[in-house]
Amino acid sequence: MPEGDTVYLAGRRLDAALAGQTLTGTDFRIPHLATVDLTGRVVREVSSRGKHLLFRFDDATTLHTHFRMDGTWHLYRYGQTWRGGPSHAIRIILNADERVAVGYRLHDVALVATHDEGSLIGHLGPDICADEWNEDEALRRLRAAGDRSLAVALVDQRIIAGIGNIYRCESMFIARLPPTARVNELDDTSLRSVVETARALLMRNRDRASQATTGDERRAHFVYGRRRGQCYRCNSRVQTTSADATEPWRAAISRTNERGSANEQTVFFCRTCQPASR
Repeated sequence: MPEGDTVYLAGRRLDAALAGQTLTGTDFRIPHLATVDLTGRVVREVSSRGKHLLFRFDDATTLHTHFRMDGTWHLYRYGQTWRGGPSHAIRIILNADERVAVGYRLHDVALVATHDEGSLIGHLGPDICADEWNEDEALRRLRAAGDRSLAVALVDQRIIAGIGNIYRCESMFIARLPPTARVNELDDTSLRSVVETARALLMRNRDRASQATTGDERRAHFVYGRRRGQCYRCNSRVQTTSADATEPWRAAISRTNERGSANEQTVFFCRTCQPASR
């Protein structure tokens, strides 16, 4: 699933290409929006909020899209070959004065009045990639997670918007906190450390395609994705578990969504550097 930095960068690129441009044609290949035509609308801006993208138009309407696991937007110049995927994966085409924006495998697509955006994103916590980041509010929401595991709380978008599995695993490793730790078992220093680490990592990468967290592109991640690899810090074997396993009493809950349920994503960690005794 794209992380907040990926969505932020997509929003910046779309905004740079489309802001101030008039739409010369649109094509919505989604049943509930199949008859929508935005031709003639001017794109005021394209903005990200957590893992959501918002296209705001001059008639006070907003097009909302979410990437989920596999969605993406591609920008093309007229005459350029589209390489974002097969044609049957295209969900939206926005033709502008100078560029074409093509959305592949998009999810949760909605067209609403701009003043009603809250119905789509009002539940989100502070956006960790935003310049106006509110760390105190993020920590307040995290503390309120109580006996939930840290691994699950960090990717609950109602607490902090924008953290995904990569930055969850890497920030817990750097902060030396085990994924099974209960939020209410951790002191303020520990919670602040993991949140500030996640913020630093995402901000380092939000303006580039790389998601390296180690500072070394050749060894991009300390633990994430390194199943059966060795920890760069202590040489112990990198361990894996599922986020569900960090909260056994929630095991019957379905996969994660932005309402905060448990999930089956693989969590990578080092048992030596992130001892459960913490």
